[in-house]
Amino acid sequence: QVQLVESGGGLAQPGGSLRLSCAASGFTFNKYAMSWARQAPGKGLEWVSGIYSDGSDTYYTASVKGRFTISRDNAKNTVYLQMNSLKPEDTALYYCAKGRGHIATMAPSEYDYWGQGTQVTVSS
Repeated sequence: QVQLVESGGGLAQPGGSLRLSCAASGFTFNKYAMSWARQAPGKGLEWVSGIYSDGSDTYYTASVKGRFTISRDNAKNTVYLQMNSLKPEDTALYYCAKGRGHIATMAPSEYDYWGQGTQVTVSS
């Protein structure tokens, strides 16, 4: 069965960095887009970033562009989110998601499996 396991969350100071990982299993990883989304306390799910199945293209929501970098290692079945210059408003539960196809989109309906999430807290 499909499994997505996020790790790497924690407490960071404003301006600091964290690197999230999502280990995938149960499907042919290199055939599907992957994305990261987040949910802050009291708010709805926000799509953060996506990457094509072959890594050839990436997308970011405006609030993280230039600070976050998504990447994937298809040999390790893992997708990453490098988060730099963290801000308190980045505090959220971060989820990785498997796309239904090879192209990354911003539509939650285009993702069929989600991990359990990893908490990121940015505070001094």
